[in-house]
Amino acid sequence: MSETQDKSAPDTPAAGHGSAPDPAVQPVKPVIPAAAAKRANASVIGMIIALVVSIAAFLPIVLMNPAPKSDGFRPDIDVSAVAGNAADVAGFTPVTPDAGDTFSPNYARWEAGTGTGVPTWEVGYLTPKEAFIGLVQTRKANPTWLLQQTKNAPVTGTRQAGGQEWELRDTGRGEKSMVLNHRGTTVVLSGEAQLDEFAVLAAAVVKSLDSKPAVTVSPSVSPSP
Repeated sequence: MSETQDKSAPDTPAAGHGSAPDPAVQPVKPVIPAAAAKRANASVIGMIIALVVSIAAFLPIVLMNPAPKSDGFRPDIDVSAVAGNAADVAGFTPVTPDAGDTFSPNYARWEAGTGTGVPTWEVGYLTPKEAFIGLVQTRKANPTWLLQQTKNAPVTGTRQAGGQEWELRDTGRGEKSMVLNHRGTTVVLSGEAQLDEFAVLAAAVVKSLDSKPAVTVSPSVSPSP
């Protein structure tokens, strides 16, 4: 037996039998070829360039068309014209208060009062501070109707406006009402506006009432639309 044969071969694992991996061996990290990495970077750069070009193209259009500065749509309501039609059936001359251009009417109508039995002249106003005050006028007011109009708010005092003493009712939740009985009709102003804006509209109501004496007519003809 030769000396070479006498040397024992190093122990090697038998075929089919695995051994635990050496913890010191680090997992192999995939390496992206340089060409592929270059193509990926080129795609990202191209997207950024395209985005910048798009913004640059639309920016002048946006700058040339600024957002409108208006406070939104305001309907063109001719309160005097609608009131003239309503006068034929109202039995009184509906008020058309002129509180200035800053008080913008958004509706004006005559309600026959089929459900309540109280026909009314109604106008809604947007105030200078973007609040709302609704005006209701009738010659057939009653305690139940008045409670409905003022949301059952208690009387909390009085306010002077237009030389008249208005009854103030406050719900305590922001909404309030001012009530006036004058020249044969009852006028109720209601809304969440501040009292100084109520006072401006109330003064305009009194001026309109005093300048247009009540006219009683036979309520037999419906007002024109």
